[in-house]
Formats: sequence, C-alpha cells, structure tokens
Amino acid sequence: MTSTAKHVRRPTLACEIAADRVLAGRAADAGRMVELAAARELAPGSVVPDLMEANLRDGAAIRQAITSALAGVGGRSRDVIAILPDTSVRVAFLDFETLPAKREEAEAVVRFRLKKSLPFDPDQARISYHTQSMAKGLQVVAAVVLNTVLEEYESAFRDAGYNPGVVMPSMLAALGAADAERPTLVVKVDARTISIAILDQEQLVLFRTLENVRGVTITGEQLAEEVYPSVVFFQDTYNLNIERVYIAGLPESGGAAPALKNQSGAVVEELVSATQIGSSTGTVPRWRMAGVVGALIS
Repeated sequence: MTSTAKHVRRPTLACEIAADRVLAGRAADAGRMVELAAARELAPGSVVPDLMEANLRDGAAIRQAITSALAGVGGRSRDVIAILPDTSVRVAFLDFETLPAKREEAEAVVRFRLKKSLPFDPDQARISYHTQSMAKGLQVVAAVVLNTVLEEYESAFRDAGYNPGVVMPSMLAALGAADAERPTLVVKVDARTISIAILDQEQLVLFRTLENVRGVTITGEQLAEEVYPSVVFFQDTYNLNIERVYIAGLPESGGAAPALKNQSGAVVEELVSATQIGSSTGTVPRWRMAGVVGALIS
C-alpha cells in the first residue's frame, strides 16, 4: 500500500521479508497467476518486526536471502514489490465528511488526524492511503510506516541489487488474492502474529493484527477463539453475517476449518487457490505464499 516510486507497469516480482524467512514469487505475463516461487529460511532473531525499533538485526543474512530467493524465481527485472511484516506497519481507519480534492492537501489532513492514534510523529513516517465511500461520507484506510523502519527494508533490497518501488504490509498484500464481494473474513497466521481482515463489497471494513505466541502450531479452536471478537464486532456493527472465510499461513488449514465454520457458519477455504499459483513453484507450499501471491495478482 505504501509506494516509494511510480511505475508505469506493476512489478512482476514480489518478495516478502517475514520474521522467519524470505519468500519470493514471479507473476506470469498475464499477471493473474504466480508461476515461480522460492523461499529461504532465516535464523531466529534475524528479523524482529516492530513498529518503532530496528527490525533487521542480521543485514548480511537478510540480503543474502533476498538475493537467493529472487534469483530462484528468475526474471531480468530489478523492480520488486517489497512486502513487510504486519507488525512493522500500522493500519488505521479514519472517517471524514469530505477531503480536499488535491492529493497533497488531503494527505496533510490525514497526517493531522493520525497524530492522535500513533505512538510516533506521523511527520516522521511514510503514509499511503485509500479512500472508500461510505453512507455518511468517506473512510480512509491508511498504512503508516516509520521512515527509519521503511529505510531498513528498502536498503536491504537495494543492497541486494533490487528496486523496491512498491512497499506493502503482508496482510494488505494478501488481500489481493481474496474475492470479497460478500462479507468475507480473512485470517493469516505467521510465526509471530494473527492478522484479521473483514471485507464487504471489496471494501476493507476491519483490520487487526494480534500477537501469536503459538506460531503455526496454533489449533483450529485456538484460532477461532482469537478471531471471535472481531467477528462479533463486525456482526454487531454492520448487522451482517460472515459468508466466506479464507485462511492463510497454516500448513493444515483444514484443521482450522471446522472451528471457524462452526463459529461463523460460513464456507472456509484456503486464501491462495490452486489457480493462483502454478504447479512449478517447487517445494514452497502455497499456504505460505499469500502475501506474495496477493501482491502480484491484485
């Protein structure tokens, strides 16, 4: 969601730096499918995702992982979509009656409103936002990353020889893989967090990132328990029921499906479908690839 440069054409490469690994993918020419994928493990503590503190603790290892993963998916382009951990970026919702027509003036208003909800000065941060029309005005979904944190990640890509022209948090990237015409819950699990998003009519209406001490070993019942407050909040606020649930980040999403289905009554399926990622992606499981796939096919 955060962009650091303007490109005529969206990059066909994407690379995600997660707490425990680096993931890369290359889109097919049509842009509706990821044809190649690669992953490289990182030693514990190499990346410590945080909103304000230093994130990349082993720069040499991370640079090597980026280089190796992107080399594994080929392609001559050096432009890449860089995907950051969710806990490195703050996503905020702001309601307005109107916003100035000029982008610069509108961003200044958004920055001013963000001062109340951020633990740092928004003037020291990069902000990207999307405006949604609501019944009573406008809602802004803003992604905010502290400049010093963003520079860490951008430098890692540049040192590896790539241009991170587009930068996105992992969950917002992953939402590009979701079909969300109907009320839809997306749950993405990783080594440190559970990210929850609810969409309706292709608009984001709820976004939360929770601490996850169990990692990918979390059970379906435990995951459903973590998700439950967000589902109830959505139902009470919008008087709608969740009709579809997508899961990403679990090796056996089927294990979580019964608990989430019992909770919501909705159809539960993997976020990344077999039609979105090619069979030639090697040993990288598609349940790990939600951020990369969503960024490339959205």
